[in-house]
Amino acid sequence: MGKKLFISAGLLLVVLSGCSPAVSLWRHDAKMVLDKARLEGAYEMFPQESKSAEDALLEGETLLQEDEVEKADNFFFLAWSKGILLDENFAAEKKRREEELKRKAEAEKRELERQRVLLEEQRRLAQEKAAAEERAVAEAEAEVKRKAEKARQTRERPLPSFHTVKRGETLPLISAQPDVYNDPALWPLLYRANRDQIRDPKHIWPGQVLRIPRSLSREDLAEARRYAQEKPIY
Repeated sequence: MGKKLFISAGLLLVVLSGCSPAVSLWRHDAKMVLDKARLEGAYEMFPQESKSAEDALLEGETLLQEDEVEKADNFFFLAWSKGILLDENFAAEKKRREEELKRKAEAEKRELERQRVLLEEQRRLAQEKAAAEERAVAEAEAEVKRKAEKARQTRERPLPSFHTVKRGETLPLISAQPDVYNDPALWPLLYRANRDQIRDPKHIWPGQVLRIPRSLSREDLAEARRYAQEKPIY
């Protein structure tokens, strides 16, 4: 469109050039185009092209003052042509910059969304980790409580006063059991308490019900261990 306009304007200038116009045909249009470009910011964006157009306009003004109307109009036309090009270039550059800003804004928006998703994922993982740690602590505390309760029940459970001999058992094996003495060296205590049914401590029989002495003193325990060491029955 700009090129067609230049051609038409040029033809008009050629036709009218022989008529020696008393006033300029292009001065007003040139000033309008350049004023518009200046107000819209084209001068700041294209300072070199704007200066060239202004120089042409100033040269036309100088010639016009010298009554060189035809020559002045040539410069006004040149200034107008440069103004039109300046306007087109300004519009194109403005559009390019707007699209660039739009792309940048979209890229920033995508980056913000990516950061948001990443942050949400980090929060989720942190929450899952914290929940897992809480479960582990709770399970550990529960296990400690279970063990403490089991130990309490074991302590509170009354120890048996009798033991029925099973096949393959010996006095040391019976003495070593947790609910008896938990010590195989204390078998003499069982032997002495059941002399009425045990002739030889090396021989006991399945089905025998043995008494288990309780409330023993340290001396009783020490004596039993000494006797077991002196007269082993293994």
